[in-house]
This record gives sequence, structure tokens and C-alpha cells, in this order.
Amino acid sequence: MAKWVYLFREGNADMRNLLGGKGANLAEMTNLGLPIPPGFTVTTEACTDYYNHGRSISEEIQIQIFDALALLEEKLGKKFGDTENPLLVSVRSGARASMPGMMDTILNLGLTDISVEGFAKRTGNPRFAYDSYRRFIQMFSDVVMEVPKSLFERVIDEIKEDRKVHFDTELTAEDLKEVIRRFKEIYKEKMGEEFPQEPRVQLMEAVKAVFRSWDNERAIVYRRMNDIPGDWGTAVNVQSMVFGNMGNTSGTGVAFTRNPSTGAKGIYGEYLINAQGEDVVAGIRTPQPITRLEEDLPECYEEFLKIANRLEEHYRDMQDMEFTIEDGKLYFLQTRNGKRTAQAALQIACDLVDEGMITPQEAVSRIEAKSLDQLLHPAFDPDALKKGTVMGQALPASPGAAAGKIYFNAEEAKEAHETGERVILVRLETSPEDIEGMHAAEGILTVRGGMTSHAAVVARGMGTACISGCGDIVIDEKKKQFTLGGKTYFEGDYISLDGSTGKIYDGDIQTQEASISGNFGRIMSWADSFRKLRVRTNADTPADAANAVRLGAEGIGLCRTEHMFFEPERIPKIRKMILSKTVEEREKALEELIPFQKGDFKALYEVMEGKPVTIRFLDPPLHEFVPTDEKDIEALAKDMNLSVEEVKSTCSELHEFNPMMGHRGCRLSVTYPEIARMQTRAVIEAAIEVSKEKGFEIVPEIMVPLVGDKKELKFVKDVIVETAEKVKAEKNSNLVYHIGTMIEIPRAALLANEIAEEAEFFSFGTNDLTQMTFGFSRDDAGKFLVDYYKSKIYESDPFAKLDQNGVGQLIEMAVTKGRSQRPNLKIGICGEHGGDPSSVAFCHKVGMDYVSCSPFRVPIARLAAAQAAIADKRN
Repeated sequence: MAKWVYLFREGNADMRNLLGGKGANLAEMTNLGLPIPPGFTVTTEACTDYYNHGRSISEEIQIQIFDALALLEEKLGKKFGDTENPLLVSVRSGARASMPGMMDTILNLGLTDISVEGFAKRTGNPRFAYDSYRRFIQMFSDVVMEVPKSLFERVIDEIKEDRKVHFDTELTAEDLKEVIRRFKEIYKEKMGEEFPQEPRVQLMEAVKAVFRSWDNERAIVYRRMNDIPGDWGTAVNVQSMVFGNMGNTSGTGVAFTRNPSTGAKGIYGEYLINAQGEDVVAGIRTPQPITRLEEDLPECYEEFLKIANRLEEHYRDMQDMEFTIEDGKLYFLQTRNGKRTAQAALQIACDLVDEGMITPQEAVSRIEAKSLDQLLHPAFDPDALKKGTVMGQALPASPGAAAGKIYFNAEEAKEAHETGERVILVRLETSPEDIEGMHAAEGILTVRGGMTSHAAVVARGMGTACISGCGDIVIDEKKKQFTLGGKTYFEGDYISLDGSTGKIYDGDIQTQEASISGNFGRIMSWADSFRKLRVRTNADTPADAANAVRLGAEGIGLCRTEHMFFEPERIPKIRKMILSKTVEEREKALEELIPFQKGDFKALYEVMEGKPVTIRFLDPPLHEFVPTDEKDIEALAKDMNLSVEEVKSTCSELHEFNPMMGHRGCRLSVTYPEIARMQTRAVIEAAIEVSKEKGFEIVPEIMVPLVGDKKELKFVKDVIVETAEKVKAEKNSNLVYHIGTMIEIPRAALLANEIAEEAEFFSFGTNDLTQMTFGFSRDDAGKFLVDYYKSKIYESDPFAKLDQNGVGQLIEMAVTKGRSQRPNLKIGICGEHGGDPSSVAFCHKVGMDYVSCSPFRVPIARLAAAQAAIADKRN
């Protein structure tokens, strides 16, 4: 028979997957001989079983729960449901990963109308007994039966007002009996039945509620944001009660062995005399700092310090502890590795290394790579944020906090920024033409688009906060207004965006600038010494590239040349090329662009000082460059001696029904080889000139996008080689250059061995590869993926976290096949996944040479690459 229930003394810290974090730590502390109220844990496997059996708890599991309860009764000399000396328990959830938003605790379970009287007699403290019972009714109703707790709080407020008292603790036993009577009336009215008087029924309902909470909406969202699989399940901890509300020698508190905000060493926390656990957390009364305990109960304080330090030494990490003092006796209810800010995480990791508690490898492994975002982007002032009103929530597309005035188009955003305004750009969706307005904005909010939409990708590159795909917004860009959360906003109104959570707040919330301490450099230098993967950046401008180098980038893995064409003096030239009818006309128009392209590449090469730079040739469909504004159409017609109708006709001919799969990428160079010639000349001339002027050894890497066949790549490669060799001869140069391709079409992955005959390097464009493998439009998938998460078809956004089963299989196959043809094939990734920690670990596993990500994600990728290498070594 399977074992579904473990007494605390039967477990240990290594059984986290089975007992959950809380259960494993309670078992470990019990075995260390610490003062832990006895209890038992119902395993995570029992939770999985509950879901597998249509949300019901099997008889076998119920029998084991009551067997464990009988052993608890025997140990404590109390009986569950007894009228004289009842055993009371608390019920808590505990998954293997700490998950805020899971089920709240239930205390005092086992009290009934009859047993509360026996409890009052037994303790000689009727006020305490009735206080415990009213708390239990309120918690059970709220947490298990989902009756809003505000209904109960209102009753307490009314009775306090009636009795003319200020604090709950001033209510007498008789007052509390009245509270209980009214609480039970609320329960009956809402549930249609009496409050349960059978303790075994109470217990099983509570266990089911913990299992149900694993699947509540808060928990599902939290799991998706933190890469926690849905099939882990949660454990349930049933623990005998100790009481902090027995009078002035009792109390309850929460404490950390180091400050969770700064990482400073020393006990940090608070407690309340004559209270139960939820009073501290819920902020019902104002707690005292933990140091005051030394005055109130000095012996308890001394014992508490001794145990707290012992726990930190045992777990070799900062501990977050809950404790209760019952009539002068100290009990620990839980300990866990404490949650901390990124700044505190770095401080604690460095201090623990200096104290000889952990090694640099352990220090690097312990820091959550994603949390580094907090250090690199502005954040809201915590006090100001508490007062903020959330109006809506959408996809957290680019981290950081931003507040400013709303503007609806790029031009006005730019103008407002130039007058010193803080700007939030709100658009239905952004396009490359919005780039200047995006640059001017503190934050960007779009109604459409996913995690890899234009807005998301560009914002991440610039380090600008961005929330995308907020379908709840009703926008009228012409009238310059939108409605969200029942409020209409107009141009010039203030809103605030949290790009890390996706929350949209009303008004102007104060932000704090990001700050990087010396600990950051220290952790990063350790990380760099352990990792095998190189880390490059996706950058199109010298400013982005310089920023990435400052954050540790070792090269550019993706320079998107199309972003360079949207500047005001260039866009007319590319439009002229698109509208030209002959090769000669196109070449003439492209010739005008060479100085601009060459200038861009020279600036990038200078900033990168000889580090590798991969330049992707033109990728988007041409219709993205043509004018839509009537004035622009007229100006272009005049410039080219064409009628307005002719310009409009050409523009509409370029329209495609599915442009992401249309005439783009290398297909443009097959139709218009002159585009590849122009870009090659610009790349090679820039490299030769910077090598001569600055003395850097530059080896250009030219990347051909969207290849699906070896012959297609060979066609474009021949054009590139012919032009490059011609430029080298003109300049009398022996420059070395490499030509490779992006693997972003499933067919290219399947035929990677053939493509490697022509390509000297591969770079996985996982945005497009994911799009084409799933058959999802990456700009529209956000609209329906939510339903997939709810139905548990997918657990995470495949555009944010690499789908290792499907897309990953294609990548692994392409790596193996490519290197079977060309053993020294250099392989990297340049999709947005290059900055996601779990995706970086996958890239390490399949043997890539580098990952490339947006500048602000470079430190995350460096840390994640080191963690992957350390984990690999351990395994």
C-alpha cells in the first residue's frame, strides 16, 4: 500500500518533493530536537491523486490521515472532538516551491459548540476559548468555504462599537459568544446549512480546500511566471495547536535571520503579545519589533536567538521563521529559506561566502537569475505603491516601473518628452515607425500583441517598461482616449505601469532609480568563471551595444538592419527603392543608402572594439516600409515623378494576407539580389575602414534570415561572396568574414546537415521557429493562450519560455545534424528566449556556443549560463 501520510518524525529536509517545503522543514526541525508542535504531512502525491480521481480524496488516504491523527492523540493525551480536553490542529498548505497566494492557514480546527465549553473549563480561560472558536469559524468560512471575511469583520466592528471598545482584545467572553452566534448565522445564510459540528468533517474539508487552492487562479498565474510545473501538487501540514492568544505571557511572531530587503546580518522581524499568527500577517494590530521581546519575555528571546542562529547554520542560508509563545514556552511553527529582494540576495550570498558557510559556486546557484531585473530597472517606491489602484493587468513584456502622461502617437510622445514631460506611449499596437516615440517614452502600453510583439522586443532592447496585449482596453486613437477598469483616460492624464508584473495603475506613482552595488560585480565575476556559454546581445544601435558591453556582453548576436531604415532621412530612400520598376532604378536608390548603412556598421564596430558582430540582412516584408499617411504618399509620388494613384497601387500590391510567412527574409534577396549587394558592401567597407582607423581585428559575420533550403542559402551566399571579394579587391584588403544563417523555419532544422554545407554558423531565431512550429501568430496568440493555461493545455507562454519538447527537439536535431556535416559549426540563439533562464539552461545542455539577448538581460543570461554549468557538473 502506498504511503500518503508522514508524521513529522518520519521525514527530513531531503524529502521536499514529497512533503513540500514546509513539511520537509518541520520534519528536519523535529529531528534536530527543536520545540516543534507535533503533527503530520499529507504528501504532494496525495494532491495529484485527488485531481486524478475527479477532485476526491480516496478512502485509503482518509484512513491514513485518521491513523496519523490517532498517533497524535496518543502522544499528546488529548482527543480530537473531545468535550473535556479537545485536540485542536492547524492546517497549512506547503508546496515544494514557496508559493505566495496559496491557501491561507486555518487555526483552532476541532472546536465545536460543545468542545469549546470543555476547552474553556480545561484552560480556566473562557475568553481565550471563545476567541479561539470565533477565529476558527471566520477562517474556516473564509478559507474553506469562500465566504468573504469582510462580512465577519463587519460584525466585530459593530460589536466593538456597541461595547465602546477599541481593540479585539478588549471584548469579553460574553461579547465573543455574541460574535460566534452572529458568525454562525452568516455561515448558515451563505452556505444553506449549519456550521459543521463534526471535527473529522472539518478536517477533511480543510484538506480538500488546500488541494483545491493548488489550482486557484492566483496559483496558476504565479506558477506560470515562476516556471513551476502544474503536476507538482501541494502537501498539507496538520499540526497540533499552540496558542499565542492565552494572555500576556503568550504571543506570536515572524522573523528573519537577516534583513530581507537589504541583506544586513541580524535578527529582523516583529511579534504581537496575546495574538494568533494571522494577526501579524493580516496587519490587524500593529506589531512590535522583535527586539522588544527581550524586554517582555527575556528567556524566550534568548532561546529564540539561539535556535534562529542554529537554523541558519544548519540550512546555510537566511531563514524566515514563524514562532508562537504559549504561556512562556517557545515553539517554532516553520522555517524556510527566506524570500528576499535581488539586492539582499547578492549581499547575503557574498556575506555567506565571506563567513565560510558556502562556496562561490553555491552563492551563484542560489540567486534567482530573473530577479536581477530588479537591479537593472527602476522600481516603484514601496510606500507609494501600497496606495496605488490597479486598473488592469496584461502581459509583463519588459520589466521596470514607469509613470507619466499618456500620449497616443509617437510624434506627440517625442515632442512631449523634449519639453521635459515623462511620457507613457499608449498604442493599439506599435510598428517600426513608432521607434522615436518609443525611445522618448518612460513606458509603453499596447492593446494588442504578445511577449514577442514589436513593442515587447524593442522595449526590452531599450530597457523600457512595457505591458502588451491589454485586451480590456477600449481605445479610440483618433479621439485620443481609452477606457480601462471603468475609467476613461485622455491625453495628458497620468498612469503608471509595472512591466515586471503587467499591472496598470491609476495616476502618477513615484519610482526609484535602479542601483548596482559592488556585490553585483563580484557575483558576476564568479558566474563568468563557471559558465561555458558565451553571452552576446541583440543590438541595433551603438547606444544599445555600449550598454550591453557595460553589462558584460561579449559580442552582438543579432543586429537587425531594418531598424536602421526608419529614420526620417532614410525612409524616403528605401521607399524609392521599393517603388522602382527596374534593377537600375533600384540599385541607384540603394546606392544612396550605402553611406548610411556603412556609417551604422562603423559605429557598431567601433563600440564593440573587435568583439564579434553578427549582422542580419533585411528581414521584414517590404510593405512595412511603404507610406500609409496621405502626405507621405504625395511627397513620394512627387519625388519619383509618379502619380499618387501609381504609388497607392504599388503599396496595395505589396499587401500580403500572411506577411510573417510572406515575401521576407532571404526571399527578398532572391527576388532583389541588389539589396544583398548593397548591405554586403556596407558591411565589408565598414569593417575594412574601422580595422584600419582603429586597429581592431574585425571579422564580420553576415547572417541570412529565414532560409528553408540549401540552394536558397547558396543563391544569396554567392551574391554576398561576389560583392565582398570585389570590395576587398578595391580596398586591397585580406579581411576574413563568415556567412551563416538563422534557423527559424522547421524545414531548416530538419535539413540542417544540408544547410551546414553552405553555412559557417547557425543562429536559432526562436521567435519565428516557435511561431512556425506551433502555427501561432506571435502577435495574436496572447488573445487565446489564457484559455489554454486555464484548461491546462499549456502551462507557459511558448514565446517567453522555450518549448523544450517540441521546438527544443527541432533545435537539438539541427545542432546534431549541422555538426555532423561541419564539426566546428558555431551555434547560438538570438530569439527572445536567449535571456530566459530555463531556455539558457537548455542551450547549455544541447551544446550551443553562445546565447544572445537584449542588453538588459545580459546579466541574467550570464548568471543562468553559470547555473546551468554548475548543475551539469553536479549531475
